[in-house]
Amino acid sequence: MSNRVILRQRRSRTLPLVGAGVLALAVVLGVVGILARQHDESALVKSTDEAAIDTVAVIRPQVGKVPEKLVLPGDVEAWYVAPIYGQVSGYIKMWYKDIGAVVKQGDLLAVIDTPDLDAHVEQAKALLAKARADEELADITARRWQHLLLSDSVSRQETDVQTDHLKAAQAATLAAQHELDRLNALEGFKSLIAPFDGVVTARRTDVGALVRANGVSNEPEMFEVADIHMMRVYVRVPQAYSSQIHVGMKAQLRLPQFPGRPFEATVNTTSRAINLDSRTLLVELWAPNPTEELMPGTYADVDFELPPRPNAVKIPTSALIFQDHGLQVAVVDKDHRAHLRQVTIGRDMGADVIVISGITGDDAVIDSPPDALNDGDEVRVVGTHGAFPGLENTHQQLSEASR
Repeated sequence: MSNRVILRQRRSRTLPLVGAGVLALAVVLGVVGILARQHDESALVKSTDEAAIDTVAVIRPQVGKVPEKLVLPGDVEAWYVAPIYGQVSGYIKMWYKDIGAVVKQGDLLAVIDTPDLDAHVEQAKALLAKARADEELADITARRWQHLLLSDSVSRQETDVQTDHLKAAQAATLAAQHELDRLNALEGFKSLIAPFDGVVTARRTDVGALVRANGVSNEPEMFEVADIHMMRVYVRVPQAYSSQIHVGMKAQLRLPQFPGRPFEATVNTTSRAINLDSRTLLVELWAPNPTEELMPGTYADVDFELPPRPNAVKIPTSALIFQDHGLQVAVVDKDHRAHLRQVTIGRDMGADVIVISGITGDDAVIDSPPDALNDGDEVRVVGTHGAFPGLENTHQQLSEASR
């Protein structure tokens, strides 16, 4: 057999083997490509799912560091305030006490000139004199007729008539006397006097000013006198703190005009009712004012020393969620699930708030929660700093699991 024939036989046997090898290689490459693509798709889905999980930072509510002071705005008012009005018509003849004057009870503030009232007084005196003269004449006549009746010189009927005339004259005299007394009482209102010891805080009249009788509802007061030996301070306490305010509680007043210098005050009473509009309790405090530095109408910050709340915690305002359901915060459980809880705010301190119900110091509260966060969502927690057992290094654990 020639060499050429042998070579052909060998080539005919080698070609099928090469083709089978190429086919096998193609199949292997195809399988490897499919597996790689599936792996890439799986990795992409996994990374997409991980990207969809919100990364949040959690904080621990502060317990035991909640301030025990409640600072509220208050209004300082005088112990007594008396607006002085004119009770008789006339003109101001002279005033004697200006604003800021210290007065004693009974001190003269002003005098009203009342020519019309004076004329009525003189007329009443004349009418009283006439009534007394008529009464005297009726008395003489009645006694004379009684004497004549003894001798049957007059009839009993005529005698009774004269007796009744005497009674009528006596009644007319009494009425005239009462009218004169009334006008004399009005004469006493010509002098405006201080009703108690205090300070003149307002003078809204001047010499020659017209005074109308009983002008309380139509005109401003002529003078105002305030007793400032003790001051009343009115504060509206939010309903959440109303149960902690009681009679005898001490407080401090801080006034803008006396920086760094508190004034002592004591709770005297409360309205015992919550205002429907403001949901607050009206509280009245008494503040001694021996130096008379506290002035009526003053604004004051009232610091109450409150007993500590055992369940109150402090969190940043950034942890609050404002939704239609009300005020909420988001907490994270050990399974890395977020849960929304309703909370009640006791006091807003600006950057922080005092929460009196809804969460405790053991909760992991999400700071600055995402807007789209829903109850039950899975979250990735960072920034715990060892504050919450079971949530530490969560981000590292998730990263290692993804590898």
